[in-house]
Amino acid sequence: MKTPMDMHATFGFHKTPFTREIEVGDMLPMPHIDEQRDALLEQLERRTSAAIIAPAGAGKSCLLRSLRARLPDARYRVHYVKVTDLSKRDFCREIATAIGAKPAGSYPMLVRRLQEDFEQNGAADGIRPVLVVDEAHDIRPDVLGILRILTNFEWDSRLVLAVLLAGQPRLEAMLKNGPLEDIAQRLSYYARLRLLSRDETAAYLEHRCAVAGARSVPFDAGAVEAVFEMSRGNLRAIDQLCLGALGAAAKRGATVAANADVVAARKHILT
Repeated sequence: MKTPMDMHATFGFHKTPFTREIEVGDMLPMPHIDEQRDALLEQLERRTSAAIIAPAGAGKSCLLRSLRARLPDARYRVHYVKVTDLSKRDFCREIATAIGAKPAGSYPMLVRRLQEDFEQNGAADGIRPVLVVDEAHDIRPDVLGILRILTNFEWDSRLVLAVLLAGQPRLEAMLKNGPLEDIAQRLSYYARLRLLSRDETAAYLEHRCAVAGARSVPFDAGAVEAVFEMSRGNLRAIDQLCLGALGAAAKRGATVAANADVVAARKHILT
């Protein structure tokens, strides 16, 4: 039975490739993601809110991590909340926990406490509070409406809190719904991500192998093509297929993964 270390030795890796454990500085620069990141940075600099709309596996997490790395702690206070199907009160409690406020009391008291906390942060040394709401497509429309209240300061005459909603395409469909029109109007920019192209998939695969220490790409042309065809440019699927294919190749003693190894990897993952 081969061990993970055998795979490292076989392909010359000094760490396991295609995992989520990758530093922001080691990420492959991708123009279509970097362009959206820079646009979002401009919006946050203006204290305005925005949304990230991306299908699963399109690089939303990469974008958020890259964005966060470029927001200096001396100027921004970034709070992260990952939502599920919560009530208004529970959603406010999640936000309170994220910002370090007391997550107790009635719904109106929680809302008031959150507003006061954000306003105090905004007044302290010019710190700009940013609330990132991830997986926002899972939030109930009536709960999403809370953001209108949280961002309303002095009858909407002041910009204090910037909200960044991140979710799959159905989030945009929700925002286009009549009851949420006011929320949609508060979002000054929509960053839309797409899946990788064939060439981008090949470049990503090569880069991840290089970052992990390989001196050459341990995939033949047929394997690279198979990864794209099976993943359709979905980053999560690419990672799973590539890691599985490398394991299959190492198991049979090969130094390069082939089409058959990608096919074998697909049997054990959901793509």
